[in-house]
Amino acid sequence: MLEVILILNAVWFAMGFNTFWLRNQIFAKLVVPKEHRDTPVFATLTVSGTFLGGFNFAFSVLNILLFLNLSAFDKDVQWAILLFVNAVAHGSQFVANVPVALQNRRGEGVWQVLKGLMLFIFATDFVLMLLNAVFAALYL
Repeated sequence: MLEVILILNAVWFAMGFNTFWLRNQIFAKLVVPKEHRDTPVFATLTVSGTFLGGFNFAFSVLNILLFLNLSAFDKDVQWAILLFVNAVAHGSQFVANVPVALQNRRGEGVWQVLKGLMLFIFATDFVLMLLNAVFAALYL
């Protein structure tokens, strides 16, 4: 199961790299309403996506390297720490969207978390956070 979790992490973070860095216009369109896309905010957000993409790339590479070097980590506590770090990475993305999702329920919020692609991202980060955290705990 460890291998599956590492592959899921690597793929998810690679998808984040693709969206935030390689296709940062898509990311910006997800969070900036159409009526505000001709403002400097849209361009700023587009460029800032590459910053997020870099972190996603690093986490994707980390999980690929872990998958390719399973035997290098022979202590359960090592896997617990690494899986916990992945849980925090996914969890930080989920938790950052919780206040916006709560605003969405009141018909407010700066972007829509509870619809479409953002809902998929929100839910997937939650599931991967839990999966990594549960397996981190099991390794302790």
